[in-house]
Amino acid sequence: MKTIQLIEKIEGEATLKFSYNGVKIDFVDIEFFNTRNIENILLNKPALDALVINPRVCGVCGHAHLQATAKALEDCIDGLTLPNKAKIIRELSLNFEIIQNHFKWFYMTIMPLLGYKDVYIKALYPSQTINKAIATIAGQYPHNSYAIVGGIVSEVTTMDLVRLKSLIDEVVEFFEKEVLQSSIANLQECDNVDLLLSRDGDVPKVLHHLKNQNLYSLGKSYDRFIVFGSSSYFESGKSNKTRVTKSLDTKYIKEIPNQTSKAKNITYKDKYFEVGPLSRAMLKKTPLIKDAHRKYGDSIFSRIIARACEIPQLLLHSKDLISQIDLNEPSYIEPSVEISHLSGTGVGIVEAARGSLIHKVNLQNGIIKDYQIITPTQWNLGNGTKESLAIAQKAMVGLDDEHTAELVFKTFDVCSVCTTH
Repeated sequence: MKTIQLIEKIEGEATLKFSYNGVKIDFVDIEFFNTRNIENILLNKPALDALVINPRVCGVCGHAHLQATAKALEDCIDGLTLPNKAKIIRELSLNFEIIQNHFKWFYMTIMPLLGYKDVYIKALYPSQTINKAIATIAGQYPHNSYAIVGGIVSEVTTMDLVRLKSLIDEVVEFFEKEVLQSSIANLQECDNVDLLLSRDGDVPKVLHHLKNQNLYSLGKSYDRFIVFGSSSYFESGKSNKTRVTKSLDTKYIKEIPNQTSKAKNITYKDKYFEVGPLSRAMLKKTPLIKDAHRKYGDSIFSRIIARACEIPQLLLHSKDLISQIDLNEPSYIEPSVEISHLSGTGVGIVEAARGSLIHKVNLQNGIIKDYQIITPTQWNLGNGTKESLAIAQKAMVGLDDEHTAELVFKTFDVCSVCTTH
């Protein structure tokens, strides 16, 4: 038996074609069926055009695409050094973008799918508040162009930094009151998921729901994780279960075109790896997520905890970053090479909300001759075969019904817009 389900209420649309062996799902064909051909649009354009075009790949992750673009272009220039202030402000804006995404995912995707009604509105206050922080340091949102080759164009002031800290405090207060109903300091120190379950906030409520409905152990895949982006908080590397290897090389990444989907399959050394908050937490060995993984594996239970708990981690880390900004430093250092005459290849990597985002560029005399974008959803939601299932496919195979499969699918925080660029 085969059935087809259109998946909406994600960034874009996707179709899941379920195949059954008796009452169990034995294969899922994942199809992303629209494309905007951003990679082709970039061809033969001047290099700096990419800084304007690429933030429009996605309405949620514009900062991630902008920064990956800037890094790819900067990687073409030997010896280029960025001001520390520019590095910090770039990282702050990316942290804030991740935070607003996670709130929207939790309140607008996960809770409604589990039957909680009228919770959409809860996403508005924290996401709008943290977007004010983005606007303070980076201007318009989401399609901004403040990051340029050599640094940033924005100049922050003392009052801007005070405002940033105040906005972060507002979001922390919301998280403690609604999401956790406890101090985030307690969460940072927590290394036992059962203590989290003893709270009364929205995250514990969802986790209890999963346990009560016997859903907590579903959605397991290969238990393989990979993180390519690194920052002052995130660590790159790969993990097979709990065995961590720090060395990575993008030359082992393979893009595999798919016959039925506009999204390519992505492998590393010919294997599928999961990217995203759970992968980042496994590489950092975050105590709470280590305990959740030890008890529940790479299930939807662990994915939900990891994504929700990344919010307070990034809020606290962002406050630390603000204190490190030296306003006397320059925001931009002019490259020694004229971009319009530049030839070379470059790679730009950042951690976006959904996982590792990679941009690759080939320039000839300042003109883009090749551009590749590898998105997190391509890593997680590739369309493999029955003999070689991709990450989300393996997580859905063996389930009894399509509603549960949709829940598993959406715990990866699907974005078909980025994926079908």
